[in-house]
Amino acid sequence: QVQLVESGGGLVQPGGSLRLSCAASGFTISRYWMAWFRQAPGKEREFVASTIWSGGSTNYRDSVKGRFTISRDNAKNTVYLQMNSLKPEDTAVYYCAARFGLTSSRSGDEYDYWGQGTQVTVSS
Repeated sequence: QVQLVESGGGLVQPGGSLRLSCAASGFTISRYWMAWFRQAPGKEREFVASTIWSGGSTNYRDSVKGRFTISRDNAKNTVYLQMNSLKPEDTAVYYCAARFGLTSSRSGDEYDYWGQGTQVTVSS
């Protein structure tokens, strides 16, 4: 059974940090592009970051560049999202996703597996 389970969300003050984790089971992430998406209330889901199977290539949406870092540990079958200098506009449910293939994508429709999401709230 394929599963992606996110953890690490919570309430943090502006300027704070959080580290999200996504543990995969039922498949090996080493053959997949792994990504984080987010969805704020009343808004569409949006791409946040992705990393190739080797970790050698990463992509970020412009608004998180320099603040967020995606990484992966294939041995642990886990992907991470380190989020620093958090802003209120980063508040959303964050989802982990996996895409089998050689190319990255910022479209959620092209991802094969999804987690259930973890809430991140940035507020004072």
